[in-house]
This record gives sequence, structure tokens and C-alpha cells, in this order.
Amino acid sequence: MMKLRFLTLAVAGVLSLAACNDDDNDTKIVAVNSPTQPTTPSVTPTQPNTQPTTPTVIETYYQTKTPYQAPKDIANLPAAPTGYVPVYTQLLARHGSRGLSSIKYDLVVYRMWQQAKADGALTELGEKLGDDVLAIMQANFFLGQNVDGVSFDAKKGGYGNETQVGINEHTELAKRLLSRLPTLWQDAAAHNRRISVMSSGQDRAVDSAYFFAKSLQTHAPMLANLVYYPPAPMTKTQQPDGVNRYQLYFHKLEDKLDGVEATSPLYPTFVESQNYQTYKKKDADLANTQAQLAADSRLNAAGRAVLEQLFSKTFVDKIADGTYQFANDGSMTFADANGKELTLSGDGKTKIDSLASGGQMLYELYSIAPAMMKETNGVDFLAYMPPAQAKIFAEYNDASDFYDKGPGFTDKNQITSKMAQHLQDDFFASLDNVVKGDTREAARLRFAHAEIVIPFATLLGVNGTTVTQPTSTLYNYSNNPWRGINISPMAANVQWDLYKNGTAYAVRMLYNEKPTAFKPACDYAKLTTDSNFYDYTKLRQCYGYQSF
Repeated sequence: MMKLRFLTLAVAGVLSLAACNDDDNDTKIVAVNSPTQPTTPSVTPTQPNTQPTTPTVIETYYQTKTPYQAPKDIANLPAAPTGYVPVYTQLLARHGSRGLSSIKYDLVVYRMWQQAKADGALTELGEKLGDDVLAIMQANFFLGQNVDGVSFDAKKGGYGNETQVGINEHTELAKRLLSRLPTLWQDAAAHNRRISVMSSGQDRAVDSAYFFAKSLQTHAPMLANLVYYPPAPMTKTQQPDGVNRYQLYFHKLEDKLDGVEATSPLYPTFVESQNYQTYKKKDADLANTQAQLAADSRLNAAGRAVLEQLFSKTFVDKIADGTYQFANDGSMTFADANGKELTLSGDGKTKIDSLASGGQMLYELYSIAPAMMKETNGVDFLAYMPPAQAKIFAEYNDASDFYDKGPGFTDKNQITSKMAQHLQDDFFASLDNVVKGDTREAARLRFAHAEIVIPFATLLGVNGTTVTQPTSTLYNYSNNPWRGINISPMAANVQWDLYKNGTAYAVRMLYNEKPTAFKPACDYAKLTTDSNFYDYTKLRQCYGYQSF
């Protein structure tokens, strides 16, 4: 289903696809009625916590769900070499912090809690859990309702939408981009150079583009009329302007939407996408490895430690021996601030059938809670997930992501990253245009997902993103530097700034706004040995592109 939404940047518009997948705005999202569930007694939530617990010295292990943190020294970036001035910039950014993707982790945990309540098996801490789960669930039901720029579906609720934290992430990221390159933006305004904005077409990526562009408009009104949404690639089903699935949703290309002729320059990307999807569904090594990861005895031990804080040992033992199993089944009903009820149902596919899965489901709520602080009035799950156990579940999630979308297996021929080649090509082609004298575009801004940022980083060879694992050796924190928190937190971003000095061009990469080296093989292209500025001609040759 396609839907149209306009962003007024003087005259500019944004189009979005209905989501099918994974900031300063003071609008509050309020749900007023207690939830009810047809097959179980209703539970009335208490008022959410008003004083959130803020971790200061402990590692929280939120991993890829970590809210974005700008570098503290971002105002002190190294200056460009003498004589070089900025002439172009481009960005790839993950969407901002979001709520839960669907009604699953919250509902299955709530079902477990309901049973413990019925059994009289709750500890003092466990008594509090039910209210906090309901607070997160309630907030997700109406996440983004009445928030300008958020794609809220009144029938499906707000699951998957950006939170106020996510809105702020892209609002502030845009402000910092303006501040970093003031002369570029002055030149863009003076010469009517467009600012191209593209997204995957999925709601939260479209919304991130909206808030980023709105921030540009607000803080640099001279740029408002320069925002431009390029036509989508020609495929079987034409997408709205500003949507580019081949660059920004390449992990899920499908024939009925994205099919192209074999002669199309897009066809190799389509083939790589199909290869990747086959790998995810059918690769025996991947299935075996994921099974080995899930069988790690540390997960059961961590699950027991977490669950016994909340429930009696007898209750936890019933989960351990299979007597008790829970699923995200049945329906929940909430009313919004206007009293209009919304009922959503779980699909029953998310289960707690072991100590490990019980702990894992709680970890999922724990890791999403920081993104939803404003919507829940400060509910967090820190008390329910001690750091030692959080680390174990984080390592499991990182390991799963590593094989699923990270560097993965040594002998799989970059199956997880080759599909990002088209995106890399566009990064270089955009700079090529400027070097060749086409200065109609001042910036290219792209908004996507972790499934795009992670393969792109791997393909580029960014430090910490490329170490693969042989089939015989499982990924773990001791043998591999790959970490989701570093590669793709919420609003993760890759930025390339192009500088000019006479006829010479240099490029600098910022990864999560930190000066970052390209792959080590390209060190010879650095302007100086200790510089993060690279001679552009040498850099593009290092990545295999022919001379102009």
C-alpha cells in the first residue's frame, strides 16, 4: 500500500511507502484507559515512573538499539588542510530511535507476568514489572499519534515508529551538519544548488528524512527551497520520488516491486539481494551457527538469574522444565487521549519456552526502553536486567547480527555485503559529478536501516567491521572486534565531505561523526600520514574505479 505525505519546505514534498518491515517536539502521546484482554482479567497499570534511573558508570549493553550519542569533541574536528574548502557533502543515516517493531516482546513478557501473578509467584521487584510492561505497550500502541511528521496508522498503531528521542537525533544531526560546513551552505544558497533527500520508503526512514529536512529548513531557511526528492529508479512498480530501494532497501528487493531487465545496471544488485535472501533462508552453515549460538549455556544461566529476581524459583523451574510456555497471543485494548479504543493482537509466534528465551524477551524490552523515555515518562528496565546478564544477551544479539548482516563467514564471498556495491558506487559517482564540474547538487542525504548501514560499512572496510569468522569458529567478544553499538546504533551515520583546492580534491569520512579512515589499503591516498583527508583521485582508484 502506498501513501502520500507532504513535507512543506517552502514548496517541497515527501512521499512514503507504507511500512512493511526491522527532535525537539514537545507533543505528548497519552493513553488514558487501562488495557483489557478478552481472555484474561484486566490489569490496571499504575502511574509510570516520573524519575527515571539514569546509568552513569555502568555499561548498559543496548547494542544496535543504543540511542545515538554525538561525540563530545565534535566541535573540535581537525581543520581541512590549508587551501581546501568544502564543495559537497553526502550522508547515509539509519533511522532514529524507535519503539518496538510489533506487539511481540511486550505481549509475551506480559503473558508470563500474568501467569506469575495468578500463581502468587511474584517477588517485590516482579510486582513492578507488570506496570512497566503495560506502560511500554501502551506507549507503542499510540507512538507517533498526533506528531507531525510521523506516519501513524490509526488501525495498526504506532509500533515501529520513531520516538521523541529518534526525532531529536535527526533534528540535532542536521544542525551539526549545518554548523560543520557553513561555507558550503552559503554557496548552495547563493547558486541554487539542490539538496537531494532519499529514503528506503519505509515509514521510519521517511520520517527521519522529514525531521532532518525540517531541521535544515528551521535553522537555515535559505536552504528551504533547495530540498529535492530525486525520481525513484525505474522498476516493475514505480515508487514515489525520493524513494530508492536499490540503494537503501537492498536487503529485501522483490521481483513484483523491484524487478528489472537483465540489461539494467540495477540487475546485479537485484541478483545479490536474491542471493542474500536465499542465504538467510536456506544456508545450512548459517542455520547451524545460529543454532549453536542459541544453545550457549550462558544464556540459560543468565535467563535464570534475571527471572529469579522477578518470580519464585518454583515458577522459574516450571519454565525451565517446559511446564510453562508463553506466546504473544490474544489481544490487548487501550484507549487514546480522546477515548478512542485500539485493539491489537499478537501472532503467537514469539515464545518463551526456556530460561534463555525468557531472559532474551526481557532484554528486548530493556534495550528499547531508553528510546521511549519521553513516551513512558521515564520507565526503564535497568532493575530487571543487571549488567552481567545484559552483556550475555547483548553478545548473543551481536553474534546473530554478525552472521545475519555483518561480515559473517570467511568463505561465503561477502554474501552479506556485496549487495551494498550499488550504494558505494553512488557515493563515488556523486563526488565524481562535482569533480567533473557538475555542481548542481550540494548534498545528498540518504535515510535507511541497520540492514543497510552494516553491509555498507563492511564493504567500505571501516575498521572493526570486516573481520570474518571461519565456519569452524563461532563469533564471540574475545575473538572479534565487531560490535553493534559501534557499527549501527540508532541514527548511525556515514558522512563524506568533499574539499577543493584549485584543481585538487580531497575527501574526509566521518563515521558517527568521528573522523574515520577508509580501508587500510588506501592509506597511500592520505594527504599526510596522520591525516583523515584523502586525495580523491587516489582514493577512488584504491576502491577499483577507473580513471576519469
